[in-house]
Amino acid sequence: MTKLLLVAPTCNGEDVGEAWVAHQWARRLGERHDVTLLTYHKRGATPASRQLPGMRVVEWIEPPLFGRAERLNSILKPAYIPFYVRARRWIRTALAAGETFDITHQPVPVAMRYPTPVAGLGIPYIIGPVGGGLDSPAGFAADEGRQPWFMALRGLDTYRRRWDPLLRATYSGADCVLGIAGYVKEQLQDIPLRRFEVMSETGLDEVPAPIDRSGRTGPVRLLYVGRLVRTKGARDIIRALSLIRDVPLTFDVVGDGPERAACEALVASCGLSDKVTFHGWRSKAEVSDFYRAADIFVFPSYREPGGNVALEAMGFSLPLIVVDRGGPGSATSEACAIKLSVSTPEILAQDVARAIRTLASNNGLRLRMGAAAHAHVTDTALWSAKLDRMDVLYTDILSHAAKTGAMPGSAQPARITA
Repeated sequence: MTKLLLVAPTCNGEDVGEAWVAHQWARRLGERHDVTLLTYHKRGATPASRQLPGMRVVEWIEPPLFGRAERLNSILKPAYIPFYVRARRWIRTALAAGETFDITHQPVPVAMRYPTPVAGLGIPYIIGPVGGGLDSPAGFAADEGRQPWFMALRGLDTYRRRWDPLLRATYSGADCVLGIAGYVKEQLQDIPLRRFEVMSETGLDEVPAPIDRSGRTGPVRLLYVGRLVRTKGARDIIRALSLIRDVPLTFDVVGDGPERAACEALVASCGLSDKVTFHGWRSKAEVSDFYRAADIFVFPSYREPGGNVALEAMGFSLPLIVVDRGGPGSATSEACAIKLSVSTPEILAQDVARAIRTLASNNGLRLRMGAAAHAHVTDTALWSAKLDRMDVLYTDILSHAAKTGAMPGSAQPARITA
């Protein structure tokens, strides 16, 4: 059993987003390895030590005021700075006291703008899965409108990856960097990496049984699941439907967000109210029912870092229409998804319309692609398969460390200081 130091500045199975992702990693890795978890917990939240009984958890309460302004906090994560200092100090103290760890894994933050507190301390380590940082295609600038001021700070990421010594040392010193899609390696191309692997940031507990849609009749049912924000492409689907009015279909939109009013207005102005239904937020069980009832999953998000929603759709034997950029493009294969290039809103709407017409008019193709989707997600996205792969990766890294003399926990000269 590997003695694993897991670094996750946020870890909460009762939360959403990265906190939930980190909890999935911690809980599952704890079933296979001897895990020590370093984390924060938000004020008022259930501590990770209570959520993960039987695991050694070292946690600190998030400093006051840092949890306010949630959107700003989620982008910049100002509490990461004191967490970095505390975690690095704790690791140094533990090593000085004679404690050893075989390997360190830091699965969050997913964004590539945070140095790891373990770099340069002599423990082999893995970073990721990391991702994000995708910019919108230039042709979508006018459609997106004005962004919050703090979103412009994302532009500093490229500069920091090129010049920030702490950040560069984090990635150049990692024994492996996990990226949520192939584009991550391109974004890190200025940093020499020892090893790079593609892996989604989370996984599926199980995949539903294959769904047989061969006997269905009536209009083809399209489905979109996700937040209604401009970059996820719901508006482009609506525009596409206005170009194929002759195709018998319905479109279910599951999710909510700031784009909903604009999408509803666009549906009304295009005269598509009889085909499009907005269902708002729905529980996980209700969303599963929508997946089962659908015939085609349409998700032309052009700035999607991960591919989780595509994994869910494939689990329900659905053929997909996605943009071949970011997470959905990496998570799917040509056998189960029509992958679209992206340049402008007008061209994307036309491409989505053609893809919908192709699938809606060919039941045999839909069935074949749906079966391929189910097989693909079963082979690639189950937590059991992901953890098997991590076990092999941990073993490879430890074997290499033993051969090169960089034994786990040994006192090595620090490559960075903090």
